[in-house]
Amino acid sequence: MARYLGPKVKLSRRVGVPIADIPKHTVKRQLTPPGMHGFRGRRLKDYGIRKDEKQKLRYHYNVLERQFKRYMAAATRRPGNTGEVLLQLLEARLDNLVRRAGFTRTIWAARQMVAHGHVKVNGKKVDRPSYSLKTGDVISLKDGIQKLARENMESLAGHVVPGWLQVNPSELSITIVSMPTSDQIPFDVNTNLIVEFYR
Repeated sequence: MARYLGPKVKLSRRVGVPIADIPKHTVKRQLTPPGMHGFRGRRLKDYGIRKDEKQKLRYHYNVLERQFKRYMAAATRRPGNTGEVLLQLLEARLDNLVRRAGFTRTIWAARQMVAHGHVKVNGKKVDRPSYSLKTGDVISLKDGIQKLARENMESLAGHVVPGWLQVNPSELSITIVSMPTSDQIPFDVNTNLIVEFYR
């Protein structure tokens, strides 16, 4: 499967917001548009504004376009607000939960941790970053990776775990208490524009 292997800060610069909560992405001077002098180009039309909003979400969760379309189609079929359902589906990904718990610093590191088979769901090894979790699932780490996860947690001293997750730092396990609501997701995005983009 294809995936983006280029410079990650360029993605933040392209959409104008930090897509990862690390200093490299959050420094203000880094958020100028890509190019030698931060060329701004022409003012965006409605299509460009909606596309940029969609790209923000895609980059934040490290999802490719075809996969994102599948999430969008699944959110459209489910009852409720399509934008909120879309965010819930993306938040319930296994790699995202490893990131939200603070076991890794970025979504790319979380994806690697899962793909290398270091994560267990309800006691069974799962190596698919897109694995969808539900309320009551328990995520734990294998012994070989626990030292690295503890170091990451110490380096992210001010990290706040969302209220819909319950993290046990001594056992390095995560329990999903409930599905997240839109105000519990720490990434600001206008889902209405994304829904309009696909209509």
